Amino acid sequence: MKIVVLKFGGTSVGSIDRIKKAASIIARFTKKKYKVIVVSSAMSGVTNDLVRKSNQISNNFNESEYDVLVSTGEQISCALISGRLNHIGLKSRSWLGWQVPIITTGNHKTSRITNIFRYKIIKYLKDGGIPVITGFQGINSNDRITTLERGGSDSSAIMLAKFFNAEKCIIFTDVEGVYTTDPNIFKKAKKIDKISYEEMLEMASLGAKVMQPASIQDARLNRINIDVKSAFKDKPGTLITRKKNISNRIITGVTFTKNDSKISLLGVVDKPGVAASIFEPLSHNSINVDMVVQNISADGKKTDLTFTIKSDDIKKTEKLLRNNKNIKFKDILITKNVSKISIIGVGMITTPGVTYRMFKALSQKKINIQVISTSEIKISVLIKKAYLKKAVAALHKEFKLEK
Repeated sequence: MKIVVLKFGGTSVGSIDRIKKAASIIARFTKKKYKVIVVSSAMSGVTNDLVRKSNQISNNFNESEYDVLVSTGEQISCALISGRLNHIGLKSRSWLGWQVPIITTGNHKTSRITNIFRYKIIKYLKDGGIPVITGFQGINSNDRITTLERGGSDSSAIMLAKFFNAEKCIIFTDVEGVYTTDPNIFKKAKKIDKISYEEMLEMASLGAKVMQPASIQDARLNRINIDVKSAFKDKPGTLITRKKNISNRIITGVTFTKNDSKISLLGVVDKPGVAASIFEPLSHNSINVDMVVQNISADGKKTDLTFTIKSDDIKKTEKLLRNNKNIKFKDILITKNVSKISIIGVGMITTPGVTYRMFKALSQKKINIQVISTSEIKISVLIKKAYLKKAVAALHKEFKLEK
């Protein structure tokens, strides 16, 4: 059986007209003799509205009920897609996560898929049906509805492709694919034909919003090729695949963030375990710490420790640090309006001089670097947010990404 998984993002089903368009795309694949499994996100804006309602009810809304609430968005879109498919003469029905069932483990809001029962869906496919399955949700061992992380419908599609051994997994969205950088910031950004899992994971983690990082990790671990393409234009998209399928290139893309702040703890009394003491309460309060730099004084007794967080977490972070009795420091400096800009590419592993070229390109534009972090396939620097567009343009040009 030749199976394809088609996933439609929130913007792709954001209106009745767009749902009709999605149905016509699904119909095209049935004409190519594919057995089609459809996965849908909620219509754009619906999940945010449901989250807003939960906040209006309580500032400590029960997490299991939160999952029940926000999972209803996908139920709406799937029913509408299925209804349209039936209207145009195709057999279809919607399936909620618990009806398949899709089994999850982990906490509410951030569950992961561990198993998908195949029997009912296979039987329905063999009977000529098109199952339209809710993304972003499943059911746990306590028979409670669970949701994956926001954007988790991508993970749903990838895991369905794995369990049903699909020939293709196509993610339909509002862009034509993955770009070398955000085309809204830099008009010369170019669509990437192929990108490795590792590069896409870094890009998604560092600010690119095409796909959720956890879904890329699922695809990489299960070796599921993903085709990201537009739901509105019938053009080739971007294939996310193994490194060995990628032609040799140094840098693949430039990503950035817009919502970062820098916190510096000055004059921290340096002793074993001090860093753990600083970051432990932040971890317990779900505050994600990113770039970290530590400078030790000449006498080795004091240290300045700098790290970045999301700007939304500034007040909570400052309060936790000032109330932390396990650390001693002289002062806290908070710097807002900073951005992390990163270059990403598997080619930098074997290419010397990439760091120099990045720093030189920024220095020629008089852009000061505040913090640096690296991995095998990325270099990230923290700069003033006001210089973001200039920095993106300079790096895009330096590494010839428009060609």
